[in-house]
Amino acid sequence: MTTQGNNSETPVDVAIIGAGPAGLTAAYLLSKKGYSVKVIEKDPKYVGGISRTVEHEGFRFDIGGHRFFSKSQEVVDLWNEILPDDFIQRPRMSRIYYEGKFYSYPLRAFEALWNLGIWRSTLCMVSYAKAKVFPNKNVKSFEDWTVNQFGYKLYSIFFKTYTEKVWGMPCNEMSADWAAQRIKGLSLWSAVVDGLKRSLGLNKKPNDGMETKTLLETFRYPRLGPGMMWDAAKAHVEAKGNEVLMGHSLKQMSQDADGNWRVSASTADGETVINAKHVISSAPMRELATRIHPLPQSLPEAQDLNYRDFLTVAIMVKLEDLFPDNWIYIHDDRVQVGRVQNFRSWSPEMVPDENIACVGLEYFCFENDGLWSSSDEELVELAKKEMAILNLCKPEDVVGGAVVRQEKAYPVYDDSYETNVETMRDDLEARFPTLHMVGRNGMHRYNNQDHAMMTAMLTVENIEAGSRKWNVWNVNEDAEYHEAGDEGAEKVVKAEISEDRVAALESMRDVPTRIEEAPEDKSKKAA
Repeated sequence: MTTQGNNSETPVDVAIIGAGPAGLTAAYLLSKKGYSVKVIEKDPKYVGGISRTVEHEGFRFDIGGHRFFSKSQEVVDLWNEILPDDFIQRPRMSRIYYEGKFYSYPLRAFEALWNLGIWRSTLCMVSYAKAKVFPNKNVKSFEDWTVNQFGYKLYSIFFKTYTEKVWGMPCNEMSADWAAQRIKGLSLWSAVVDGLKRSLGLNKKPNDGMETKTLLETFRYPRLGPGMMWDAAKAHVEAKGNEVLMGHSLKQMSQDADGNWRVSASTADGETVINAKHVISSAPMRELATRIHPLPQSLPEAQDLNYRDFLTVAIMVKLEDLFPDNWIYIHDDRVQVGRVQNFRSWSPEMVPDENIACVGLEYFCFENDGLWSSSDEELVELAKKEMAILNLCKPEDVVGGAVVRQEKAYPVYDDSYETNVETMRDDLEARFPTLHMVGRNGMHRYNNQDHAMMTAMLTVENIEAGSRKWNVWNVNEDAEYHEAGDEGAEKVVKAEISEDRVAALESMRDVPTRIEEAPEDKSKKAA
């Protein structure tokens, strides 16, 4: 095994693990302030992490769909600074697909009535009325909460199937608090009133996001996809004389007696070593723990952290666009696909041939399960088959396909995650004041892109101050941060705030947990 000596001979101020939104935000700001930086990224080609844009034969794919919207003016300003001339304004449209028909989301009264039919619509309203008159007073699960809000009939049509596809667990085992956050601000009554007003021409005010996030009708988007932002950030970092090392996987990191870091990364040619005063890590916490030498005491807790993985199967169809939506949610248990994106609706420049539609079928899975282990060819064939089942296109019209795998896309908030994260954070921060964890996987928190960036922005200020001046774990402590309001409407309040990490974590329940068993249920099992 060889070592690239040029990287080990010149120490840098900061080594950064991962070139996603958090890592590259830190690298960009540190470079701008004159710090020496090296970034390692295990992907040999793409930066941006889950916010990257993958290219295949001229077609560009957004991994998951990334609307550029933030209430933080600091984040908006940074986006504009990094990519000043390439944002476009795009219409926002997403619908639910159920039994061969499309439903607006939020539901619109007359449209839902027409699509469901008089009899089923009547049953939905009766079910809704029953839930309001006789609500479940012992709400524990996602199912309990959603049935109380919408009635069982609407819950079974518009919530159950898709939610279980995404998270891989039954709705009656998911925590109710997650449902309350994710569906916050929506109610059947408000949907009916809004639908009636719009149908009668009484409400012409555009849905500008002031009420609920799902009502946003336009959003900004880089014309060549979100990866364009992170390609530009990488170019800025390199223009300042710093490096982003592609195809470099974290192998091991350790501190010497003076507190300086030695970070080694595996490459196709051998090994690269970086000496640094600080390390910023956006690597998954579970992975980070196994790479620190000597192994941390919190390793057992870190190894218990779990993740939900993600596949995008992009197919090219020799037809005009199949639908105008940015994406459609598939509420159909005949197929495994959870959501279908139309990449041209995100940006026309992502699809080079106007006679070919390019759509991405999104599958939610666990690494090494049947879906994840399937070959690319098998997954493309599955996508063609499921599009035919949904009557969205014919297999013979598909002229190409590509598969993008995204491991550890969603941190899982299971029964033990909170204790595990707290234990690891206490252990690492106490032992290593110059190790900084940022971003979605780096903190095991399901942050949005702008929140991940903010954790990096505050970490840069901490490095400048020489102390943990700001508690980055409180970024996105307010669960409503991204749910409503004007873009750039507020700055993050940078004041000393509580170190109570339990409260911070509990307020950011953006991934479902399993409901806890009652003590009597546990005792029955034990008996």
